[in-house]
Amino acid sequence: MNLKFTIAYDGSIYQGSQRQPNGKTVEDEFLRAFKRLNIDTKIILSGRTDKEVHATGQVFNCQIPKHFNDLKKLKEIVNHQLPSTVMVKHISNVSSDFHSRFHATKRVYRYLLTTKLTTPFNDKYITYVPNINEEIIKEAIKEFIGVFDFKYFHKTGSDKDITVREVFDACFYKYKDVYVMKFTANSYLRSQIRLMVGFLLNISSGKLTIDDLKKQLRLKKQIFKTPAKPNGLYLARIKY
Repeated sequence: MNLKFTIAYDGSIYQGSQRQPNGKTVEDEFLRAFKRLNIDTKIILSGRTDKEVHATGQVFNCQIPKHFNDLKKLKEIVNHQLPSTVMVKHISNVSSDFHSRFHATKRVYRYLLTTKLTTPFNDKYITYVPNINEEIIKEAIKEFIGVFDFKYFHKTGSDKDITVREVFDACFYKYKDVYVMKFTANSYLRSQIRLMVGFLLNISSGKLTIDDLKKQLRLKKQIFKTPAKPNGLYLARIKY
């Protein structure tokens, strides 16, 4: 049976979500857990997250033997086999043709920031910046909404030939003492969000302007190419 898993993980100790030869990825953790349960399957992730990037709502689907039909029990036993850095939040039965990557319509990410000095207990999960100009970021982040060629907003060496993406929404807000940049798009290029965040933070500090952002978005000039740190980035939700 084809099952959809919604998962969360602390990305700080992993080389990313997708399987790699070194075995230090989120996918590897699930494959090891399944192997202990005598489940031989292939995991199809909704998309990859990079090294040290977290998730609160990543999704994958895979084929699981029918005798694991008690999904509540399956969730318990899989979580028991996983390290504390990874967890299954929900499992649901889906149609045989469901594909977690190709059927996804929107992907939501959040980037967390603070102007308070971080501690050993939160440094891996939020990005510290000395100051934030809230008004200018609220104005600038809206420039990303729409269909653009993000050629200048993805990591060099990416294997993507088509660099056009649609951003449905982009907003900035404060929740208690945490600043949040939220992005909703059909999909993203490698390091795209971190480059977007890095550009916005440079606008906030006065090193760049909104006009600079417009020029780079419209491919008139590549002005900035340093991604923000990965520790503040979270894959929050996949919509179908």
